[in-house]
Amino acid sequence: MTNVDFHFDLMCPWAYQTSKWIRQARAQRDISVTWRFFSLEEGNWQEGEKHPWERPWSYGWSLLRLAAWLRREPDGNEAVDRFYEVAGRMFHEEGVKVHTPEGAYAVLRELGRDPGVVDEAIGDETTNAEVRTDHQRAVARGVYGVPTLVIDDADVLFGPVITPAPTGAAAGRLWDAVMAWREFPHLYEMQRPKVEADQTHISASFEPYGIARGWSTGS
Repeated sequence: MTNVDFHFDLMCPWAYQTSKWIRQARAQRDISVTWRFFSLEEGNWQEGEKHPWERPWSYGWSLLRLAAWLRREPDGNEAVDRFYEVAGRMFHEEGVKVHTPEGAYAVLRELGRDPGVVDEAIGDETTNAEVRTDHQRAVARGVYGVPTLVIDDADVLFGPVITPAPTGAAAGRLWDAVMAWREFPHLYEMQRPKVEADQTHISASFEPYGIARGWSTGS
C-alpha cells in the first residue's frame, strides 16, 4: 500500500483534474489517499492584506473550513473526498459558484446534507485553526502550491499537472510514471512548453471554471 497525502485548494482547476486522476489511479493500483488542505489565498498573501481567516467569507479558505468540519465525522476522510468530488464537479465542470455561501449551500444539498452545516463550520473558529495547521504543516514540508502529493510521508511532488484527467488503465500508467520519478530524488523538474494549441486546449478545459469566477481562462 502506498500512502498519499493529497494537498488541495478547491479553487484550483489543476488540482481538481489531478484529484480526478488519483481517484482513478487508486482503483488501478494499491493507493490510499488522505486529503490535506493548502490555501492558495494564504500562500499568495502579501504584507498589508488581510489573511483569509480575518474575513467573514474567503472563497477557497472558507470551503476548506467546511471540509475541515466534515473531516471530524467518523468517516471524515471519505466525507472530504465526497465533498471535494461534488463541489469540484459543480465548480470546475458545471460553472456553479460554489465559492460563495449560497454555492456552498447548494453543494451540501447535492450531498444530501443539511445546508446549515455551512453556517456551523464558518461559525466555529476552530475550523480556521484546523485549516491553518494543515497549511503550515504543508509549507514546512516545502509545499508551495497545488496539486502536491506527499508519498509515504517521504517524497513531496508537485503535480502531475494535466487536463483532462486520465481514466482507467491510463490513470494507472500515469501513477507508474509518478512512482518512477521517486527513484530519482534529485530530479527536480520536467516541463512541456505550452504552445498556442495547448493554451487553446487549457482554455476549453477550464471554461466552466472561468464562468464561475467571471474570468477568461488560460494557463
